[in-house]
Amino acid sequence: MPNPHSDALVFFGATGDLAYKKIFPALQSMVRHGKLDVPVIGVAKAGWTLEQLKARALDSLRTHGGVDEVAWPKLAALLSYVDGEYGDLSTFEAIRKQLGSAQRPAHYLAIPPVLFGTVVEQLVKADCATNARIIVEKPFGHDLQSAQELNRILHTFFDESAIFRIDHYLAKNSVYNLVSFRFSNAIFEGLWNRDHIESVQITMAEDFGVQGRGAFYDATGTIRDVVQNHIFQVLSNLTMEAPARNDSESLRDEKVKVLKSIPPVTANNLVRGQFEGYLNEPGVRPSSTTETFAALRIDINSWRWQGVPFFIRAGKNLPTTCLEVMARVRRPPITDVSPESTPQNYLRIRLNPEMAVAVALSATPATGAKRQLVELVAAQHSRPAEMEAYERVLSDAMAGDATLFARQDYVEEAWRIVDPVLKQDTPVLPYAPHTWGPAHVDDIICPPGSWHNPHSGETEQVRVVQPVRPA
Repeated sequence: MPNPHSDALVFFGATGDLAYKKIFPALQSMVRHGKLDVPVIGVAKAGWTLEQLKARALDSLRTHGGVDEVAWPKLAALLSYVDGEYGDLSTFEAIRKQLGSAQRPAHYLAIPPVLFGTVVEQLVKADCATNARIIVEKPFGHDLQSAQELNRILHTFFDESAIFRIDHYLAKNSVYNLVSFRFSNAIFEGLWNRDHIESVQITMAEDFGVQGRGAFYDATGTIRDVVQNHIFQVLSNLTMEAPARNDSESLRDEKVKVLKSIPPVTANNLVRGQFEGYLNEPGVRPSSTTETFAALRIDINSWRWQGVPFFIRAGKNLPTTCLEVMARVRRPPITDVSPESTPQNYLRIRLNPEMAVAVALSATPATGAKRQLVELVAAQHSRPAEMEAYERVLSDAMAGDATLFARQDYVEEAWRIVDPVLKQDTPVLPYAPHTWGPAHVDDIICPPGSWHNPHSGETEQVRVVQPVRPA
């Protein structure tokens, strides 16, 4: 039986930065695509009126994507606003009044986690929680203990099936389609195991710094900000087994199994770095040891992946902005040619900013010539118009589809993997902006055959195979 759709959206943090940059454009798109036709109640403590909120929303649309002359008036008609303290019961009584006849509201908490407990308790007191869903933004805690405490607070009032933890990265088309790509292409799935894959690298690079978010980033760091959530989600999609059924719980079961197979990261399998100039960023502590770069090795002790090392690298102020997976294939058991003269095959999956799937093969271009890597790009195209990540996750949450949301056990397993090393005093090494991290990172964490640097010109020849289009 399908889940009933939420019949109202209560939006806490409606005057905040996230609302301005992401949520109002997503709400307009939901209206445009016929996915939002229920009351939207903004809640904040800003001393605003409804007209001020609408003006803020309109300015948001003009700045981030444009105003749809048909969808915007419809969204404006759905909007209402409650101004008040989150600790004041009268604020929530006003929300209950604005809900009117709505019986299945979705409460979206785009607010700091420290306020979650206060808000959910007040929702219950004001009779706003019955048959409701709760949608919460990451971070889901700062470590394992705080994540467990957040889950305890949420579960005091809501069943796990009613809790939707947003990681918007999961809703990006390329990440979203990883599972489909794997299990619909037997040619790749057949080699995607420890018998054929020697090692796997995942690089998530940004060519910019903290962009004025120094205070937030200094309390977070690369491992908390992107590794234990975004990259682990990509890792799970890459390495999970096929789910038993095509439903959200079966899919999430398999992703949790991946994390359960990963031992905690140890200090000798981690390099932390900090780009030169970070300490001068506004909001950053003068003696900060927060990492802006991390390279780590993890192992997945499953039947499919035991013995295959996975290398993760992420950071800010690196040479490019991209998300790329590189899997090196084991060398063939040849006897007449030395391994040194035979370039190693690999599979490369580019997820951002463009999408590409490539296979590198060893070939001899002419008699007596040296073998070269020829990269066959099986799928490469400009990014099509796609549903924005926040539009997708908010639409799915209101529809009760939990596929793209992190379950309690997944969140706690992810923290279990990184929590011990986060509590250790590991060194933070400096690196020059727009380089691939600290100078000696390869001496500590180095995949077989070295790191693959995206756009490094590793292949000597590139052949692009155009996709076949139907006549």
